[in-house]
Amino acid sequence: MAQRLLATLARTLGSEQAALELKWMRQAIADRTQPFGPLKLLARPPVLIPRPETEDWVIKLAKTLSPTVQKPINMLDLGTGSGCIPLLLCHLWPPGSLKAHAVDISPHALSLAKENAAFCGVPSTSDGSRPVNTFRATQASFLSRDFPSKPELDQVLPIDLLTSNPPYISWEEYLGLPGSVVNYEDPKALFGGPSGLDFYHSIARLLSRADLFRPNALVALEVGHQQAENVQALLRSTGRIVQSEIWTDPWGKKRTIIGRM
Repeated sequence: MAQRLLATLARTLGSEQAALELKWMRQAIADRTQPFGPLKLLARPPVLIPRPETEDWVIKLAKTLSPTVQKPINMLDLGTGSGCIPLLLCHLWPPGSLKAHAVDISPHALSLAKENAAFCGVPSTSDGSRPVNTFRATQASFLSRDFPSKPELDQVLPIDLLTSNPPYISWEEYLGLPGSVVNYEDPKALFGGPSGLDFYHSIARLLSRADLFRPNALVALEVGHQQAENVQALLRSTGRIVQSEIWTDPWGKKRTIIGRM
């Protein structure tokens, strides 16, 4: 089973990254925890296990922006899963510089993200006694055309930073996944529609709404195998992105689209 999984991962990730991916999955399943940067996060099925390629671009993103207590930023993370992206930024950026809000459709993911926030010592609100970064999570689907309609999401507006590692596996790729992946991780966290791009189209619709974003806002999206150029073109088609670039991961894969408004 392990060799079949390794071979399947290697077809899309390359042999080196596939071996690391398998190692991380085994650790998460055995220990129910997962390292992510300097953090140790709780991990359990069916929530997506935080991946090393995600860790890499989040650390790079933390070095790209420099929020401060005097100029804090509002962040929205779409499809947060374990909460790994906003929680790592809460840890890496100065206290009081980040107000992170996250959404996910899965109650399992929301529960785990909130547990991870508590596990990492990141509060949901500030009592004003000292500067702190905060993290809040709300159940919502950003595929919905009326998103973000919930009152609790008003506090994240206007958005300075939008991040997402959305489901991006195509139907063809999903059918080829071994049971050890499908049985551990929620299909809704993996399957991104027939082409794997459904969630990126929804994100592009959000970007088209100027009322949601602060001027000079930044967007960071993880993408799947051979999707980078298509997603970059999709973001540019909104007319809201004035500059974009593609970041590669340590294994040479085009992994992240960065867009600046």
